[in-house]
Amino acid sequence: MTMHLRHQVDVSVSRRGAIHRRDFLRGISTAAVAAGTLGWSDLVTLQAGELKKRGKSIILLWMQGGPSPFETFSPKPGHENGGETKAIDTSVAGIQISENFPQTAKVMHEAALIRSMTSKEGSHPRATYLAHTGYLPTANVKYPAFGSNVADQLPRPELDLPSFVRIGNGNRDGSGGGLLGIDFDPFVLNKAGELPTNAKPTTAENRYSRRLDLLGRLEADYAAQGADYEVSEHNKLYRKASKMILSSQMKAFDLEDEPAAVRAAYGDSEFGMGCLLARRLVETGVPSIEVTLNGWDTHFENFPRVRELAGQVDTPLAYLITDLKQRGMLDDTLVVWMGEFGRTPRINPRAGRDHYPKAFNVLLAGGGVRGGQVIGTTDAGGAAVEDRPVTVPDLLQSFCQSLGIDASYENIAPNGRPIKIVDGGSPVSELFG
Repeated sequence: MTMHLRHQVDVSVSRRGAIHRRDFLRGISTAAVAAGTLGWSDLVTLQAGELKKRGKSIILLWMQGGPSPFETFSPKPGHENGGETKAIDTSVAGIQISENFPQTAKVMHEAALIRSMTSKEGSHPRATYLAHTGYLPTANVKYPAFGSNVADQLPRPELDLPSFVRIGNGNRDGSGGGLLGIDFDPFVLNKAGELPTNAKPTTAENRYSRRLDLLGRLEADYAAQGADYEVSEHNKLYRKASKMILSSQMKAFDLEDEPAAVRAAYGDSEFGMGCLLARRLVETGVPSIEVTLNGWDTHFENFPRVRELAGQVDTPLAYLITDLKQRGMLDDTLVVWMGEFGRTPRINPRAGRDHYPKAFNVLLAGGGVRGGQVIGTTDAGGAAVEDRPVTVPDLLQSFCQSLGIDASYENIAPNGRPIKIVDGGSPVSELFG
């Protein structure tokens, strides 16, 4: 028996989506089976409902430009590399973070910090591409973004909206559906708080449907002349767009539906509205959302610029975690705060920090992550990882474990080459306690 929902909850799923009977039986009442009160078809129906109910999602809060660990979640007070940034206590005894994140400090018991991220890529385009795909860019293969892989691996048949949504004007690394095809490209929304442009038919619905039917007939003639592939891809886009704009699920984009108190709790910044929209999209069933805040490339005036950026992030980040928790959604939603690399320990002559991939930090919450812990350390000056180095593949492996995705699943590139979702690395086991 084949299932279209390929994610798993305490059950082993084959690479074609088939649920292994022996593993599934571990998760249900063997007494009921023995008594003959439940047949296999009944069990599959029950499990399908459970999978849908417990659908996993990821919200990536992407800090484009490379945020400094010293002014975010790995402060070094008292060391010359730490600069003027002070450390503050959090809701977890013994864990301190930068004074720039007072609200996040209050929810640290729900979050885990990795302070030992390390990479070799110090170029924005390459490091951003690596962080999003797990691969470095090549001319031969267009690797899919991790969000595209999530959309592929965690399909939601009931979803009319795109399965991968990017919010904010920042990440332009070129990653998208790649070899998975345009079905898994991200839907890009430059600004939250307003409906996507061109999201409503300009004619009555019945007239709109007739126009689509006419378009189909016209393109059928073109396809018959040898343009089958082009027409097929074009039709995919039109079908998806038409289904989306005619769907009641479009209400997810309308933040005016939210109580004023909730909108105020997220803050009035564009990033805050993006986080609120991300929560609404998860509620609607979207499995992969990315919210971007640009501007972290602080080569000059690092300290005031990071304070300003952190001021846009702190409240929305903290309340997103709180809101998901209160709604019973945090266990099934992985929230990740990260950028492509860190900044230099030494402060440059322009009072800034330059690119530094050797040591940086990431915050994770939800999705089965055990909060209230710090993983890995750097030396006294933050220049080198001393304990528990974590690479980008390790991090992406951890994402897969949280979401129930088989990281070794292979997609086939147009040149016939098998491409794993994550090539190498191991999940950071400490995250899951």
